[in-house]
Amino acid sequence: MDDQDKRIREILGKDFECNIQNALKYFEYLKTTIRYPCRLTGMEDFPWEERYVLGGWDKKEYEELKKDNPSYTDEYELVELIKPASGDDEIFANVRRISDKKIFEIGLSWLECTDSENENYQLIDDYSVWHTNY
Repeated sequence: MDDQDKRIREILGKDFECNIQNALKYFEYLKTTIRYPCRLTGMEDFPWEERYVLGGWDKKEYEELKKDNPSYTDEYELVELIKPASGDDEIFANVRRISDKKIFEIGLSWLECTDSENENYQLIDDYSVWHTNY
């Protein structure tokens, strides 16, 4: 078991399965542990961006759409974490885009801290690894 697995086990116990019960446990943990301010960016392209990022779609259209939609290239400030909805295993984050102050709701597993030295970096990375792999 590596260090990351040990940290996740400390939060969830022996059951690592990605389900609503564990998502609620993770939410309660992160709610009390995340420190503000917390600056974030996308870990990889968001689902709506994939066809533009991979190519073949109009770059000008992509730039226009990015004005009204969150992009993985944007920087955000974490406003608050949102408790997982019934039947969902994802914690969402209300974030404020730095460039224009627009608010978006994005799955926390799609985000990462902009500063790898920030104390929140490991917390959010561990959550993303858990959500993606378990």
